[in-house]
Amino acid sequence: MTATAGNRTRAGFRQVRAGHLFVLPYVVLLALFGVVPVCYSVYLAFTDAGGGFAGFSNFTRTATDYRFLPALGHVAVYLVIWLAMLSVLVVSLTLVVHQLASRRTKAVIRLAYYIPGALAGASSVLLWLFVLDPTVSPVAPLLKAMGSDHFTDVITPGHLPVVFAIIAFWTGAGGWILVLYGALNTIPADVIVAAKMDGAGRIRTALSIQLPMIRKSITYMLILAFAAGTQLFVEPQLISQASFGVVPNDYSVNQLAYQFAFTQNDFNGSAAIALDLLVIALVSTSLFVTRGRLFDTD
Repeated sequence: MTATAGNRTRAGFRQVRAGHLFVLPYVVLLALFGVVPVCYSVYLAFTDAGGGFAGFSNFTRTATDYRFLPALGHVAVYLVIWLAMLSVLVVSLTLVVHQLASRRTKAVIRLAYYIPGALAGASSVLLWLFVLDPTVSPVAPLLKAMGSDHFTDVITPGHLPVVFAIIAFWTGAGGWILVLYGALNTIPADVIVAAKMDGAGRIRTALSIQLPMIRKSITYMLILAFAAGTQLFVEPQLISQASFGVVPNDYSVNQLAYQFAFTQNDFNGSAAIALDLLVIALVSTSLFVTRGRLFDTD
């Protein structure tokens, strides 16, 4: 082996070692706060209160609870609305911002989109509690025009999926607009120029070139948004407390798991519900990955 080859080998080894050092903190945190809790949840879900093997009894007991199917339905309706809003509005707003000519205007709009996402989840919900109260809301005329004169009128069960989807969109859409904006910037300029020379307008360019070329980024957005949406907890929990019981404290599946664990002292049932959510998320994610061809090479 020549000296040059030996130097290259040592340089490559140093790069690999540096990469491992950068990844190590994440791997440690993932193991402590991801893998270990999941393994412990699996243990709890298949055992009884005394630690004996319980089979699937915890799963059947929680699935037949009168609160489980309604909570699952609430989350499902919310997810449909939330993902539809992401798919249509986020993609549309990203394309509009990307078409703007002025760089300063683009920067201002991107910052305005991102600011709501800087608020923590609980803080944003507390802010929305004022927005949704017609007696103090800055959009009170709009709420009253829709027939809502009191806070309880706004948060009736039929309105909640839309309310939660709007809150989620307000807090999370800005970050995804930035992600998709970055994906649009990776499209080669000569491709867009060639489309214009062929007579394609902005709408045709967006539908035939830009959207297909950022398909994987859109799929990635939907996967993470779906995973976060199944964990719906903070919004209904705070609204439940603010409404003094008008909204039940077991509205979402996560809230129901919380009730099992900390109200009924049934951690085994709570773990079973958590694993139900995990299975639903994994199956749905696999569908997104296959349909969106996330790992296909172009």
